[in-house]
Amino acid sequence: MRISSIGRRLVPAASAGIAVALLMQAAPLLAAAPHAAEGMAWWGWLIALFVFSFLLGIVAVLAGVGGGVLFVPIVSGFFPFHLDYVRGAGLLVALAGALSAGPPLLRKGLADLKLALPMALVGSVSSIVGALVGLSMQVQNVQLLLGIVIISIAGIMIKAGKSGYPEVKQPDRLSQMMGISGLYYEEYGQHEVSWQVHRTPLGIALFIVIGFIGGMFGLGAGFANVPVFNLLMGVPLKVAVATSGLVLSINGSAAAWVYLFKGAVLPLIAVPSIGGMMLGSKIGAKLLPKVNTRTIRLIVIAILALSGFRSLLKGFGI
Repeated sequence: MRISSIGRRLVPAASAGIAVALLMQAAPLLAAAPHAAEGMAWWGWLIALFVFSFLLGIVAVLAGVGGGVLFVPIVSGFFPFHLDYVRGAGLLVALAGALSAGPPLLRKGLADLKLALPMALVGSVSSIVGALVGLSMQVQNVQLLLGIVIISIAGIMIKAGKSGYPEVKQPDRLSQMMGISGLYYEEYGQHEVSWQVHRTPLGIALFIVIGFIGGMFGLGAGFANVPVFNLLMGVPLKVAVATSGLVLSINGSAAAWVYLFKGAVLPLIAVPSIGGMMLGSKIGAKLLPKVNTRTIRLIVIAILALSGFRSLLKGFGI
């Protein structure tokens, strides 16, 4: 037997062993949670979290939204975990999905580094500030603000349209200076699509706000990145979606380090969440051509609205 084949068998086993060890070490922390003590055992919540994350991964792909924006409000509203741990896990969930999708999209020429890096630079700085601000606030106040943000996101998703090939007649000077333009091959129509952008300064300003919100609440920012790229700056939809993942991977990693250093990343919550989300995302990608994504999207909007109201009630102490 080759060493490489032995390695392929040992790596998954070793990874599983490390994950189990981390979960066992953190188990007493969850066992101390009052709701968990009153209800099911800590391992029951682990199983429930993995199953929920698995289903969430499927729905997130079908609805075309990032897993982080669904994970944080729902888990914080209906699971007995501290909000800081949920936000830390939410960033890692969004980051894992973005990193897994990034390399193939770069190879296909859909994700563009010249477009992503300026937005990721300003967004990562503001996401660090947002994470520091969010961790310094009282949990009840964060819950209240989270409810307002999530309900606003649901409203944006209802109203936001998407344009496949927006027309940009004249690129702005800043985008010309930075060389932000590109060309990709459209497989569906068997033709090449060239693109350029405008309103770059306004886009950079909005990415500062998006990064701050994402870091503060531990949300994946795909719900906002794509409309800014596509509707405001004139980036083709496929390039906007692909480049959004690159921006998210940089912003999310910056904010995740803050949560990690502050002790707000708990393996007991993060491990089953990431595992379930990535497994569900693969299945969701296979189901995507076979389902009515519009119906799924409407269901997701309803779930977001419900979770937002739940966060508002918790913020008011109800």
